[in-house]
Amino acid sequence: MVGISTLFTALIGIPLGILLVITDRGRIWPQPWLQRIVGTVVNLFRAVPFIVLVLFLFPVSEFLVGSTLGATAATVPLIAGAAPFYARMVETAIREVDKGVVEAAQSMGTTRFQVVTKVLLPESTPALVSGLTVTCVTLVSFSAMAGVVGGGGLGDAAYRYGFQSFNQGMLYVCGILLVIMVQIVQWFGDWIARRLDKR
Repeated sequence: MVGISTLFTALIGIPLGILLVITDRGRIWPQPWLQRIVGTVVNLFRAVPFIVLVLFLFPVSEFLVGSTLGATAATVPLIAGAAPFYARMVETAIREVDKGVVEAAQSMGTTRFQVVTKVLLPESTPALVSGLTVTCVTLVSFSAMAGVVGGGGLGDAAYRYGFQSFNQGMLYVCGILLVIMVQIVQWFGDWIARRLDKR
């Protein structure tokens, strides 16, 4: 659930984050109207609490995967909740790229697409990986919440076999497993970010 959601969060969040930057005034493709639309959509999904988003997207999950229950159905609201969050992190990472590097690339005749693929993304890769790590950790907690409304996973086990069965041991085991999962994700993400950082 978390792995698939993280993959699609990156595939959606990176283009959204790039659009938020390059369409801004003074950037390589200024389109303020498009920037406002993308920004509004991103803010809208970020503003809705995740548990409400899960319930709101039940019809979408049923349409896309044929069910509102289980891990597959839970990936739809997970992606919808995490992709806008990651898009803002991508935006922040790309904005931190030195404008002088971009201007130097443009002076050599590079196209907008080349500026994005050859300058902005490579220069911001460590920050993008760090942001994706934070997003993946957030997805772990989101997936636990999704389990309460039939999303499966550790959240479902903690709720059904722990809370509803008055089994404190199961609650503790699920909590410890979630902590271990977060620690592994954070360590692995930090390791990759350090390896990619050329400074």
